[in-house]
Amino acid sequence: MKRWILGVVLLATGCKNAPSEEQCKQLLDHLVDLEFKKAGATASDSAKGELAKQKQAVSEAKSAEFIDACTKKTAKSRIDCALAAVDLEGVARCDEVK
Repeated sequence: MKRWILGVVLLATGCKNAPSEEQCKQLLDHLVDLEFKKAGATASDSAKGELAKQKQAVSEAKSAEFIDACTKKTAKSRIDCALAAVDLEGVARCDEVK
C-alpha cells in the first residue's frame, strides 16, 4: 500500500512539472522559427506565404513525435526557458540550467 501511495505522489509531482501539449506545440513553432531565422530565411511580402507553408510542413512532419517526447520527457522549466530564448544558442543554454 505504501508503494502505491508513493507511486501516486511521484506521478502527481511529475505531472505537475510536465509541460502541457499546448506549451510543447508553442515550443515546436518557436524552434522552427529560430531554425528558419538561423538559415537566413527572410522573405519579401510576396514570398511570405511560401515561407509560412514551409514552416508549417516542417512542424507537421515532426509534430507527433516532438509533442510526445516533450510532454513525457521534458521539464516545464526547460520549455519555459526555450520559449524565452531569442536564438538557438539560447535554447541550447536551457540544457545547462540546473
